[in-house]
Amino acid sequence: MKNVIKVLVLGVFVMSLFTSCAKQPTQEINDAKAAIEAATKEGANIYAADELKKLNDDMTAAMDEVTTQGKKFFKKFGTAKEMLVKVKTDADALKATIPAKKEAAKNAALTAQQEARAALDEAKALLEKAPKGKGTKADIEAMKADLKGLEDSFPQIQAAIDQEDYFGASNTAASIKEKAVAVSDQVKAAIEKVKGKK
Repeated sequence: MKNVIKVLVLGVFVMSLFTSCAKQPTQEINDAKAAIEAATKEGANIYAADELKKLNDDMTAAMDEVTTQGKKFFKKFGTAKEMLVKVKTDADALKATIPAKKEAAKNAALTAQQEARAALDEAKALLEKAPKGKGTKADIEAMKADLKGLEDSFPQIQAAIDQEDYFGASNTAASIKEKAVAVSDQVKAAIEKVKGKK
């Protein structure tokens, strides 16, 4: 009788051991998902898209491991738990870096805005010195129209900065700068051409 009780107790112990290992890591899944969501809300999808993609890939791999173990008779979720804990830790770490990444993007946008302003002002100043004469009037009018268009689009940079679209602001500023520099180069070439004729 004692042996039967021992076997039953041992059996219950072994079964409880297997079932404790066999519990799906629901808490870890929820924690990892919440951490990724928090990082995304902070702006990871904008300022750390590659890192966020890796996190989501890691989460998918962890969930695949949970699914694989869930189909087995003897379920072992240890590896899945470790993967999920790592995803949460990485997501928390990523979230902590977003404010600095955001600030860097803002500073880059402000710098690009200043560079665009300087290029635009230089192009305007050079255009005033452009050689005026027969055959250049149409060119000068075209360049003035180009610069007016750039000047009219300049406020879009600040509007984008105000909406925290720092990458959009940088792109607009870079485009304005590039076109203003092109006008400056045309005027410089015209001035050199006139000097060469003297």
